[in-house]
Amino acid sequence: MGAQLRVYRRRIKSVQATKKITKAMELIASSRIVKAQQRVDASTPYTLELLRAISAAVSNSNSKHPLFTVTENRKRAAVILITSDRGLAGAYSSAIIKEGEALNNLLKDDGVAAKHYLVGRKSVGFYKFRERPIASAWTGFSDQPTYENAKAIADAVLEAFKTDTAEGGVDEIHLVYTHFINMAVQEVRVRRILPVEVVEVSQDEASVKLETKAFPLYDFEPSADAVLDALLPRYIENVVYTSLLLAAASEHAARRRAMKSASDNAEELIRTLARQANQARQAEITQEISEIVGGADALSSASAGS
Repeated sequence: MGAQLRVYRRRIKSVQATKKITKAMELIASSRIVKAQQRVDASTPYTLELLRAISAAVSNSNSKHPLFTVTENRKRAAVILITSDRGLAGAYSSAIIKEGEALNNLLKDDGVAAKHYLVGRKSVGFYKFRERPIASAWTGFSDQPTYENAKAIADAVLEAFKTDTAEGGVDEIHLVYTHFINMAVQEVRVRRILPVEVVEVSQDEASVKLETKAFPLYDFEPSADAVLDALLPRYIENVVYTSLLLAAASEHAARRRAMKSASDNAEELIRTLARQANQARQAEITQEISEIVGGADALSSASAGS
């Protein structure tokens, strides 16, 4: 066997081994997407009821609660960046970091300093490599987050929100994550979670909504403001937890897509190498036939001369 043919066959074996790994990772990611979707669906009813309760409390509150009151002279903002702990997910983490950089530029243009709270080793590595300040960081659970992880993040940003800006606190909280839409589509979203954006509608629009959907009646004790104080940490925890679940599903989908592309590329490379190996083998056979024919001609010529 020629040296060139051995090289091709060795490369084919190497690519086949890589293809087995990428195919296995694709199947694992596919199974985890389903579990992540189930966790999102399980948390949705609680999220909807919590938002309805907050909406009702806001509607019955007359004071300027920090939950929905925007500070006029903003000085500092907390930015939660949710990326992955592991790679092999295509441009998943880089797209989030890019969107976070765009948010930082917008805040800087408005004269607001960003205070970064990072989730995932990819964002932590990005900021540490560039020697940027990090308020807090959490790693090791991006693909399978728990409510305890979300509570730790929520407690940190809520403590900063309650602290006065003169003492290092923040006036608002922003969240950058990847929203899972379906298996094929995920999009990076930037969301301000505090203060909550209050959407004002006309009386006619409100009447239409009331006619199409019945809303429950709430009785607040001791007051709507006290209820908002109690709901504030619950709201932040739930928003962060839901975002972590959506980000985990998006990470698995991105990894599945990347591994499928890698498997397809490996298959195409194997076909190309097999074609080149066949050509090298045919060239060797042709050369051997030429050598045999040349040797036979030489023997015939020698016999005729004697």
